[in-house]
Amino acid sequence: MAFTVIRTSWAEHEAALRQIRDTVFIQEQRVPEEMEWDGADADSVHFLALGDAGQPVGCIRLMPSGQLSRLSVLEQYRNQGIGKALIIAAEEHARAGDMDEIFLHAQTHATSFYEACGFSVTGGIFLEADIPHRQMFKELAQA
Repeated sequence: MAFTVIRTSWAEHEAALRQIRDTVFIQEQRVPEEMEWDGADADSVHFLALGDAGQPVGCIRLMPSGQLSRLSVLEQYRNQGIGKALIIAAEEHARAGDMDEIFLHAQTHATSFYEACGFSVTGGIFLEADIPHRQMFKELAQA
C-alpha cells in the first residue's frame, strides 16, 4: 500500500489523530481514556500517515522534551513500513530542531522494532496503563 506522512498539529488534524489513537490504544489495548488524553497534544508536533486514498492510517507525536509517543497504526495497515516511516519523520524533525537525542517508552513486545530503528534500551521494565514498557533512547547525529 502506498502512503504518505505529513507533519501536522493537533489543531489541524485532531479528529483523525483521535480516531487512530482511540482505535489502537483505548479500544484494542484498553488504555483508560484519561491516560490517553493527557493534555500534551496541543504542545506536540504530530505526524500523520495517510493511505493512498487519503485515509488516516497511523500517527506519532514528538513532544517538546524530545519524547516520541503515541505511535499507532491501524491494525489492517500494520507491517507495511508505516510505523518506521512515522518514526523517521519525527526523528528528522527533531534533528532539524537541533535536538541531540529522542526517547520513547516502548511496549516490551515492540523493543526489537525500535532497536531496528536505532533505539537502545535503558533501564528496566515499568508499567504504563498496566502494559510493560522500557525506556529507549536514540542519539541524533547532526547533519
